[in-house]
Amino acid sequence: MADFLGMMKQAAQLQSKMQEMQDQLANVEVEGISGGGLVAVRMTAKMDVKGIKIDPSLMKAEEREVLEDLLVTAFADARRKAETAMQEKMQALTGGLGLPPGLFGQ
Repeated sequence: MADFLGMMKQAAQLQSKMQEMQDQLANVEVEGISGGGLVAVRMTAKMDVKGIKIDPSLMKAEEREVLEDLLVTAFADARRKAETAMQEKMQALTGGLGLPPGLFGQ
């Protein structure tokens, strides 16, 4: 019975820490860059886009396809960085709990 109560307490602590981590992820921002800095996408670790910067040299009709490609690349770069930030937060959260690897997408 004592083990069960201990597990319930640990589960409640984990839930509380998970909520805290979700709140922190909303405040962690990463920047994806492409074209040597011509395009930048800023997003949170929760994948919420916060801003986009486009160099004025790309704001021409004939550069439309280049701009579209650079936006896709910048978004992909930002997403990779956001996923890495999320994994680092998850690892910090679950590292001391003795949970099996792979739980929570680690």
